Amino acid sequence: MKKLLKMGSAFIGIVVGAGFASGNEIITYFTSFGYLGMIGAVICTALFAYLGMTLTRLGSRMQTPSHKDVIYKISGRYLGVIVDGIIIFTLFGVGVVMLAGAGANLHQQFGLPTYVGSLLMIVLVFLTVLLNVDKVVAIIGSVTPFLIIAVVAVSVYSIVTMDTTFAVLDPIAKALPTTLPNWFISAINYVSFNIALGAPMAIVMGSAEKNEKTAAWGGFAGGFGLGILILLSHLAIFSQVESVAGAELPMLAVINNISPIFAIFMACILYGMIFNTAVSMFYAFGARFIKSGTLKFKVFVALSLVIGYVLSFFGFTKLVSTLYPVVGYLGLFLVAALIMASFRMPNKI
Repeated sequence: MKKLLKMGSAFIGIVVGAGFASGNEIITYFTSFGYLGMIGAVICTALFAYLGMTLTRLGSRMQTPSHKDVIYKISGRYLGVIVDGIIIFTLFGVGVVMLAGAGANLHQQFGLPTYVGSLLMIVLVFLTVLLNVDKVVAIIGSVTPFLIIAVVAVSVYSIVTMDTTFAVLDPIAKALPTTLPNWFISAINYVSFNIALGAPMAIVMGSAEKNEKTAAWGGFAGGFGLGILILLSHLAIFSQVESVAGAELPMLAVINNISPIFAIFMACILYGMIFNTAVSMFYAFGARFIKSGTLKFKVFVALSLVIGYVLSFFGFTKLVSTLYPVVGYLGLFLVAALIMASFRMPNKI
């Protein structure tokens, strides 16, 4: 049970980064569709649980230190090239978004220049990447419980204290800008995007667990928990949409309305979740090309972080609204491959 919860917590930590924890993703994918965003969140919960279980089970079965072997095994020679390319693009792209989000987080809450928060994140990520995969998973999982507690508390408080109804807030929510055409495509796109985002590290994480059943249930717990957090975050932002619309980090804005002191604590948690995803992205990105733990691997990750830092100056909100939906559409290739693989698992290595 301890291993299962550790893996589930780490899976949530991999996916929950700057976009989700800040509420920026939630507004784009769910709150902008009002009531229908709730249905989208329920669909996401079911799909995340199923695909999370598939990913960690595949990793455990194939015992591979990189996602590459698993992707080519389940996708085939030609589709595997496409899926692998999409994942590589996702890893680096989302890593850049995390660096931008780190800067935006400290800027909104503490007024620090954005480049300071981003630069600090680069140092923390690089120091963590120097560790082995077991220690990385442990660090990622350790921050997640604090976010879960905070999201649950904020959501309950926001709903209980709201001084209007969702019916009144629905048209206000629907007026929020989004790059997605409707709530159903938005939900599928969000799952696809996050699976492309979390697949590499989830596979590596699953490979660290030899018991396939434990790995599978760990992925299920992580996916299900992630879906519940999405629903709660949507309700929290939806209930306060009048006051947080336009904020770069809407969840932090909601918490600032509740308590500025609690907002400082939450800003630290958000930074920790951004750190989680940034570590996962750059670690898996490096492991795709070079064996982890080697000097070449460390140099490669260091160079990737420097390039990512430069690109992060495009801006957090712009990167989320532009990059994420594109990755979501591309990630449908991986989702299709995973669904097929769940019915026809490859042989154990």
